[in-house]
Amino acid sequence: MQHKSLLNKLADQYETVDFLQGDPAWFMHQVVGKRNQETMAFIASCLSYGSRKAFLPRIQHLLDCSHAEPYEWILKGKYRLDIPDDDRCYYRLYTNSMMIDLFQALQKMYQEYGDMENYIRKYDETSDQTESKSAFTAIEALCHYFNQHDVKGIIPKNTLSCCKRVCMFLRWMVRTDSLVDLGIWGELIDKRSLIMPLDTHVIQQAMRLKLLTSKSATMASAQKLTSRLREVFPDDPLKADFALFGYGINH
Repeated sequence: MQHKSLLNKLADQYETVDFLQGDPAWFMHQVVGKRNQETMAFIASCLSYGSRKAFLPRIQHLLDCSHAEPYEWILKGKYRLDIPDDDRCYYRLYTNSMMIDLFQALQKMYQEYGDMENYIRKYDETSDQTESKSAFTAIEALCHYFNQHDVKGIIPKNTLSCCKRVCMFLRWMVRTDSLVDLGIWGELIDKRSLIMPLDTHVIQQAMRLKLLTSKSATMASAQKLTSRLREVFPDDPLKADFALFGYGINH
């Protein structure tokens, strides 16, 4: 690939602790314990759209409400003391009631399975997917669960869209040996199977580099781009997320 050396250089340059400043991945580093990190990362990923200046304070509010113990805050239903069950806006398209629905579904998951990692593991065991430890199976599992529990407008209903925020959450959870990503699900999912979180910015940079020819934010496009990036980073395709981020800044 023409830009292989450039992408490698940019990935190394931007995958640093400094990347966390002003990034939603910062929040999962503010809590202690695997289940707290998983919970905080999931909540942060769900709210990560639009302006960072707007959504980062809304994530911070939830971290503050939980007193840095988000797993227990969800499991014991303490979120109900902090979030009113009404139709007022929490953030952009999300109302307080939508947030309650999300947290209630998460609470049920924790009560039944212990944590999200175990839910995905159980889903993987019963899935028709031929590949175990697959990120796509995990995306499918999360879409299925929250759709089944009537959570509207936050987690995609299915895997036809690019599922950007779910893919980003999985990057955080799965990639090991990173100064940014946690890697606490490294045994659950093979990082080579991760799918690129696709948004307007990533699409623009990918088209500049001639890695994509379509602007459509579909799962098919995300998989196609990931396949191209696997040529550069065969064992860790989502290292390219940092490279494309850096490419955008440098251009």
